[in-house]
Amino acid sequence: MPRTVEWVGGAVRIIDQTALPVELKYVDLVSPEEVAEAIRTLKVRGAPAIGVTAALGVALAARDCADTAVSDKALAAIRLLGETRPTAVNLSWALERMRRALELSVGEGAGSVRQRLLREALDIAEEDKRLCERIGVNGERLLKDGDTVLTHCNAGALATAGSGTALAVVYAAVRGGKRIRVIADETRPLLQGARLTAWELVARGIEVTVICDSAAAWMMKQGRVNCVLVGADRVAANGDAANKIGSYSLAVAAGEHGVPFYVACPYSSIDLSLRDGTCIPIELRGEEELASFFGRRTVPQGARIENPAFDVVPNRLVSAIITEKGVLAPPYDGRLA
Repeated sequence: MPRTVEWVGGAVRIIDQTALPVELKYVDLVSPEEVAEAIRTLKVRGAPAIGVTAALGVALAARDCADTAVSDKALAAIRLLGETRPTAVNLSWALERMRRALELSVGEGAGSVRQRLLREALDIAEEDKRLCERIGVNGERLLKDGDTVLTHCNAGALATAGSGTALAVVYAAVRGGKRIRVIADETRPLLQGARLTAWELVARGIEVTVICDSAAAWMMKQGRVNCVLVGADRVAANGDAANKIGSYSLAVAAGEHGVPFYVACPYSSIDLSLRDGTCIPIELRGEEELASFFGRRTVPQGARIENPAFDVVPNRLVSAIITEKGVLAPPYDGRLA
């Protein structure tokens, strides 16, 4: 798979995910403002990838300024980037690491500050690659040969700097010789499942069937789904998990039909400062994402539109949480720490 985000010396290179699956298009971001806009407009998306990209954006800000302004520019970039996506905790986690790296460089010359910030951002990216592999290895034992996995949104390589979170489990199982099929919800309104997850799986030669979101419960009723496997943008201390809107509906349907519902995420997505899912901020996105479809208006003028980007799956519906540290089954309260 091509790399979702990387440092190319003076720029942050990303795959423009809004162009997929029609075109594999790379964009070089040369300022923290361009990085922030790419995150806001979903050119780069997925909690781990957002964190990595933002960290590189801070390093970019420090690189492209006068020596006397390095710290000020880096802090301004941290503030700017921190306002782009409120639900994905990896964003604030990565930016806090960059802030600490900046604090450790107090009294150093501008060149040393730049090197420290870039090294920290590249470390975050490298750590993400390694932990994706560990998530896959830890989770693949939950899948049996011949299983069909239903997934929502995109939690694969396009959402990380590595092989993914939920899809890393699938990839590890396939590498281990298991025959795994995937059903991908199209994931309205921006079709991350149809456009991105299906694209990844086809590229890897893994059998994938795309369905409309509302068909998932019927697939479970027919016995065609062995488990649901999703990522998460933030997990509260009690195991409540925020993921792309529609995840809660899937979890309810899975519970009704006795289908395991697994959440795969890096440990950095677990926010122990939040007691439960009611404390997770839910991003509301623009009306235009729902008002039109492929350039054609599909909602009449005058109709109200509400577009939450995420919902929260209560811990009682989560069969296991898979991280790079291991697999945890319920109960979660007091154990995620």
